[in-house]
Amino acid sequence: MSEIIFLGTAGARYVVAKQLRASAGTIIKIENSYLLLDPGPGTLVYLAKKKIPIEKIETIVISHHHLDHSADLNIIVDAITEGGFKKKGNLYITESAINEPILLPYLRTYLKKIKFLKPLTFYEEPPFKFKTTSQLCHTVENYGFLFFFPEGKIVGFLTDTAYFENLAEEFKNVDILIIYVVRITPKNGVLHLSIPDIKNLLTKIKPEEIILTHFGMTMLKANPFKIAQKLSEELNLNIKACYDGMKLEIK
Repeated sequence: MSEIIFLGTAGARYVVAKQLRASAGTIIKIENSYLLLDPGPGTLVYLAKKKIPIEKIETIVISHHHLDHSADLNIIVDAITEGGFKKKGNLYITESAINEPILLPYLRTYLKKIKFLKPLTFYEEPPFKFKTTSQLCHTVENYGFLFFFPEGKIVGFLTDTAYFENLAEEFKNVDILIIYVVRITPKNGVLHLSIPDIKNLLTKIKPEEIILTHFGMTMLKANPFKIAQKLSEELNLNIKACYDGMKLEIK
């Protein structure tokens, strides 16, 4: 059985800085293999707390190079390669991110492979199969993902972005949609999704299950669980709010 483990659900600077929610990344487990998505601050600590064997992480994916998605990348690479004694690990990262100092030059030599993410491209790192979306509307190069699970399910990760008209087209075929929703209401100049954006999106696509995560302060104050329940009733969809450490079984 495959599963997704949400090590953290923080999604804005204040929430991350105060650790009101953990800012660790997300684990995707298929069989006995582990993929780590967006290792934000504290990922190493929460991997240890959850007793997830770091030496079994072979693949790391970075959607974009903001710190809440990449701050623990260096220590994770050092850990899985045992300080460079083992050349292992496959890193999928945006080209703009690798040009930033988010991964120290000496650590790049420790990895078995570094591959740049491109829009609408399929990648296979057995047992993981995933495809990028087109470039999202964010302040840096950023992609969403569609993960193809052996159970036949497609799980979409709608990462940081402002709403745009073709967004529904990117995720129209997913069975489960994980949405990074930072704000209750839109704010001019803030390129993140808000609840009105989610409503707009979910009038166009109807996944079997929707998981809300990556919360900012306005979402926390409004209580994500109550928001998810209200949206479920209003849209007649299965919508849940994520919490730190939550596991999602793929069946």
